Amino acid sequence: MRDSEILMNPNDLVRYLKKDPAEFTREDIIRFCAENGIQMVNFRYAAEDGKLKTLNFVISSMEHLDTILSDGERVDGSNLFSFIEAGSSDLYVIPRYRTAFVNPFTEVPTLELLCSFYDNDGKPLESSPEYVLRKADQEFTRRTGCTFKTLGELEYYVISPKEDLYPGRDQKGYHSAEPFVKFADLRDEAMRLVARAGGRIKYGHSEVGCFFAGDAYYEQHEIEFLPMPVEQAVEQVIVAKWVLRMLGYQYGVEISFAPKITVGKAGSGMHFHMLVEKDGRNLLVEGGGLSPLARKMIAGILDASDALTAFGNTIPTSYLRLVPHQEAPTTICWGDRNRSVVVRAPLGWVGAGNMTRDANPCEDSCAEERPSKQTFEYRVADGSANPYLIVAGLVVAALRGIEMPAALEMAEQLYVSGNIFRPEFRERLATFRQLPASCVESAEALEAKRAIFEADGIFPTGMIESRIASLKAFDDRGLSERLYGNNEAIRELVEEYLHIA
Repeated sequence: MRDSEILMNPNDLVRYLKKDPAEFTREDIIRFCAENGIQMVNFRYAAEDGKLKTLNFVISSMEHLDTILSDGERVDGSNLFSFIEAGSSDLYVIPRYRTAFVNPFTEVPTLELLCSFYDNDGKPLESSPEYVLRKADQEFTRRTGCTFKTLGELEYYVISPKEDLYPGRDQKGYHSAEPFVKFADLRDEAMRLVARAGGRIKYGHSEVGCFFAGDAYYEQHEIEFLPMPVEQAVEQVIVAKWVLRMLGYQYGVEISFAPKITVGKAGSGMHFHMLVEKDGRNLLVEGGGLSPLARKMIAGILDASDALTAFGNTIPTSYLRLVPHQEAPTTICWGDRNRSVVVRAPLGWVGAGNMTRDANPCEDSCAEERPSKQTFEYRVADGSANPYLIVAGLVVAALRGIEMPAALEMAEQLYVSGNIFRPEFRERLATFRQLPASCVESAEALEAKRAIFEADGIFPTGMIESRIASLKAFDDRGLSERLYGNNEAIRELVEEYLHIA
């Protein structure tokens, strides 16, 4: 790492050890703990539900710490994954040193480490979500020679008692500032703590959702991250969700990542931007526009997008969000700067130079050449997703698109140049496939396209079958139509899933 990166890095271990987290060793962790008074170590791991679990250790000696870091520990897998039977359920959890960070919430100095799961033979657990993502990432790099990067957009609501002073405007909260937004301080603190935990944050802001319901106030926010290799990108999303919930608990408010809070108000998504690099160069741009590689990847994702909902939209209220005219996609297509589509290619500073010099006439120095920031964005997933699995699915689908013979023709056919809900697009809209409208339809889509994900052994057969069974168990086909106009039933459904996501 450059000195400037170390000096301003918010991660305590990076500043102390003066090295990139990818280079952390067991000896580094032991030295940091010994010289910084660390008394406890927590193993953290995301199980089937996507939430961080905890195993606590009190450090009793240098040898004890060495053993913990070297050997990991065993846990009961049957209480972490539905596909593991109690009769043979032991798993190992082994810490990944690069994930180490100091817990910002404990009075006793505590070090946190994210872990990987291993089976009784000491091999990675095939159905562990983090290993599925690792396999997808490795296969993409093996077959393309490129690095797949992604960044998450994490939307959430803060739910608090109603306050009448400087009320926010209904559904007009986008980029609002204090005093019209009440929980910017919570968001800012979360950003600082996530950065201390190793997250690379792009920015945060208030979002569209803002409304009152009885004595409760609902305020929507978003934190967006910087592009990272896929494993680190997912880790920072999972840690951020934990940090936000912890802060909500401290502030005495509820934090919800649920896809829908109530009908007619903005839902919360978990969008993912993607790019591909080789030798530090972004390969999504060519000739002043999206490259053929980018369009092939988009075609692959669109082709699998109905089945991808099985990993990214996993509860019935996911499909109350995916409705027309709510800036959420329903139709399988893509476009530029278009928020009504499955995949959006946002502004990427392509062909837009000299803006800084125009805004600052005194600036006579030229900016150094920077890597392209162009990405494309998958807009379907929400907070119910297991981030490991939806990102793994996107990697698999994008790789398939690169290798599909007619991918460029498909991308051209599925491209739309404006808001697809406008009247002039009505006839063309009717020719496009629709996303699933329920968990049951999502399961059926995965069943039909499971071979895409099972190829190369990336998604194990048992995991796919478990996912299909879990989705079908909701039995929610036609739920939106059955609930139409029944506000009390909708409210009860939303309350049921408010904190599952």
